[in-house]
Parts: sequence; structure tokens; C-alpha cells
Amino acid sequence: MAGKARAARSLTRLARLLIGRNELRRPCDRIEGAILVLLLFAFGVVVAAASVLGTRIYHSQRVGAAGLRPAVAVLTRTGPGDSLGGDGQALARWRAPDGREEAGTLTLVTAPSIWGATAGTRVPVWLTSAGEPAAPPPSRVLMIFNASLVAIWAACGAGMALTCCYWLCRRAIDRRRLAAWESAWALTGPRWTSRR
Repeated sequence: MAGKARAARSLTRLARLLIGRNELRRPCDRIEGAILVLLLFAFGVVVAAASVLGTRIYHSQRVGAAGLRPAVAVLTRTGPGDSLGGDGQALARWRAPDGREEAGTLTLVTAPSIWGATAGTRVPVWLTSAGEPAAPPPSRVLMIFNASLVAIWAACGAGMALTCCYWLCRRAIDRRRLAAWESAWALTGPRWTSRR
């Protein structure tokens, strides 16, 4: 209950600060307050959009992973080994999801376990619905991490861009304040510093 009252007082104080009547507040102060509120609102919108983006990325990764089926391939040629001159490929055969026998080339991307494997070795692979080897799907934790990372980077990038916008606006407003102060001092200063 005390937290709600404190939050209400803070909002009331912020509203008074931004739009309340104050004889000392200049128009440029009101403009700066409006810019700050606008940029904070824009940041809130960006955070919401980043959350939606992260969710969409997660769902697209899940849909891509759902289309893959695990299978076992048998190498017909020894996989790449310790030599740096290898092409990272091995010939293999496997059974497609529809039951037909397939043969083709596996790479270290589609079947990382072919590294150093000999002919006749059974290696796990992931197949598309057409029976083509594909890269193994990421784990659920990795999918969540990737989606969260994109959302966080988007929000941080937008926050930095909005902070730069505020800094540039504040700099322009400060120049205007300084010019107004100098012109006011040019009128008032001689009356204060004149000697009698």
C-alpha cells in the first residue's frame, strides 16, 4: 500500500514538474520536458517491439526445428580427419522419412560427428521432409537465448540512439538558453555594474 502511494506521489511530482505552472520555467524548459517524455515513450514502444521480435524469432526457430526428423546415416567413405587439407565431407547413405534409401554427402555442418569417423560408422543426422540432411536444430535453451539476445540488443541499441537524440536536443536547447541569458544580461548587466 505504501509503495502505491509513493508511486502516485512520484507521478504527481513528475506531472507538476513537466506541465505545472511555475513562473521560473521557461518555454525551452517545457520543450525539454516534452522531448524527454516523448523519448521515454518511444523507448517503451521499442522495448515492446523488441519483445515481439524476440518471440517471433523463437517461434520461427521452433517451426524450423519441428520440420526436421532424426535419422541414422552410415558412412560409405571415411570422414574428414586431422589433415587440414580435407574438404570436411563424407559420403553416406540413410533412410528418408518416407522410407526410401538415400545416398549423398554429409558435411561437418549437417553431421558434426563425421569428424574422424571411419567407413561403416553410424552417425546421427537430421533430415528435412524431403530427406535432405540439415544442420542439427538448436536446443530449446539456445533458441530462447538467441531470441532474448536479439531482443536485448535491439532495446539497448534503441536506448543508445534515443539517448543520443536527447543529448543533441539538450545541446541545442542549452545553446538557446545561453543566448537568451546573454541577451537578458546585456540589458540587465549594465544597470547592476554601473558605479555611482
